[in-house]
Amino acid sequence: MSVRRADSLGGRAAIVGIGATEFSKNSGRSELKLAVEAVRAALDDAGLTPADVDGLVTFTMDTSPEITVAQAAGIGELSFFSRIHYGGGAACATVQQAALAVASGVADVVVCYRAFNERSGRRFGSGVQHREPTAEGTALGWNLPFGLLTPASWVAMAAQRYLHTYNLTPEAFGHVAVTDRRHAARNPAAYFYEKPITLADHAASRWIVEPLRLLDCCQETDGGQAIVVTSVERARDLPRPPAVITAAAQGAGRAQEQMTSFYRDGLTGLPEMDVVARQLWRTSGLAPSDIDVVILYDHFTPFVLMQLEEFGFCGPGEAADFVADDVLPLNTHGGQLGEAYLHGMNGIAEAVRQIRGTSVNQIPGAARTLVTAGTGVPTSGLILGTDGA
Repeated sequence: MSVRRADSLGGRAAIVGIGATEFSKNSGRSELKLAVEAVRAALDDAGLTPADVDGLVTFTMDTSPEITVAQAAGIGELSFFSRIHYGGGAACATVQQAALAVASGVADVVVCYRAFNERSGRRFGSGVQHREPTAEGTALGWNLPFGLLTPASWVAMAAQRYLHTYNLTPEAFGHVAVTDRRHAARNPAAYFYEKPITLADHAASRWIVEPLRLLDCCQETDGGQAIVVTSVERARDLPRPPAVITAAAQGAGRAQEQMTSFYRDGLTGLPEMDVVARQLWRTSGLAPSDIDVVILYDHFTPFVLMQLEEFGFCGPGEAADFVADDVLPLNTHGGQLGEAYLHGMNGIAEAVRQIRGTSVNQIPGAARTLVTAGTGVPTSGLILGTDGA
């Protein structure tokens, strides 16, 4: 992959299976068990068995190593195993890694997975409590003494600047929350099933870090999600319609840090996602008007607006009105605000369901979906399509 030219990965691999545990606030079992349940469910969905798998990909944060998951899930020899860094920014990159392995012949069937007890165990929203000395920790050290201790506080800096620059109020963020919860209310798998909200509810929710309210912040979830990737040729012989990986990309911007990139020239955009967007559009040959559904990483509502602008769906400062006008289906599973916080992996699953035609909020004729990973960190993205798209 190059930031200067199209790559040749598109159309050579496909997602053929998705599987998840229930999404809860207290799973009552280990993260390893959650991972294995999700992996087996994804293989069942794909019509494959553990014996077919020869590759595994997960996140660096994961407490369940690839080798351990392979043993516990009954998977035999592995020819490929990999981990992606930067928290939620890794989600789509796990699929990219799997596709690269399949396309190069390093592996035939690769399962990407993420499992954690993020509510009952380690709560990422609690911020920095202890950190080993690292270069990343040094970067955080410039901000921690001034009270910027949590992800919400880091995002609030950019959110406040966004509102100031475009002469907006915090209601601008509420449109994302309302949209996500509207979709979650129709999704039986969502934690907030049958619990839509209004803009008034958003405005009445308590401040977390101004200008972010409670309903601007994603949930904390226990659960697991897995995704099976193989070649397009093999996918055609499997029971589910394949979601072809039309394009996949990673991106890190200039002056990039982990959610504290405050020394850039501006704070109203997401340069790392601009890198991803340019690569996806260049490689796929598509444009925003070609996308039927967008599944955008929504750990905090302001970054959803910035993503829409980075991908060119609307101009700078216009995303709140764009979402309010319901121009483009957004986060039809309910997102991480409404369905579950699984570091974006459940968003990839929803993008697959839209391609299959099986979403609970199905968009008729959906043939191309855009899905993104975590924002404010080095990140990744995918465009998925039908076999004929």
